[in-house]
Amino acid sequence: MEKSINMGSYIALLRGINISGKNKVPMAELKKTFEELGFGAVKTYLNSGNVVFLSAKDSIGNLTSRIEAGIKEQFGLDIPVFVISKEDLEDILQHAPDWWGDNDKEIYDNLIFILPPATFAEVWDEIGEPREGLEKIKDYKKAVFWSFSRKDYQKTNWWPKTASANISGKLTIRTANTVRKIVGM
Repeated sequence: MEKSINMGSYIALLRGINISGKNKVPMAELKKTFEELGFGAVKTYLNSGNVVFLSAKDSIGNLTSRIEAGIKEQFGLDIPVFVISKEDLEDILQHAPDWWGDNDKEIYDNLIFILPPATFAEVWDEIGEPREGLEKIKDYKKAVFWSFSRKDYQKTNWWPKTASANISGKLTIRTANTVRKIVGM
């Protein structure tokens, strides 16, 4: 599929697949599912459900619904999907704070994507403040930049809560390196 004026580049991030043998979704089959949905130039990255694709310009909500329905039909799984235009993700990365993603090996940098209709306010209410000196967060649009000390991650406030809090089903998280790689595809 050749990109035209009516086409957009999008990124789909699937939440919670291929973790500890649960929600198995082979990337080759996921790519095929996207192609069968009519998307073009489909590329996957890693085994965690990162898909870059071209589509006729449409609302994020419609794209998300189509993808979630296709995954349900193909794999029998109800997988939350975060869809964002490549342009919007590039904008988010351009607004990264200075402390995020600077290749400091002692720090782990993640980008948390908030699945609609959830909001940052809901996430904040559920998780609370980052633990001083151990982690930092900054929200921008549909994402939260989150960095924490590798050696002290168990002492952070956000680490256990993003995985176990009621809000965890409304988030999908990627490392800084993964996000940068996806944008460059």
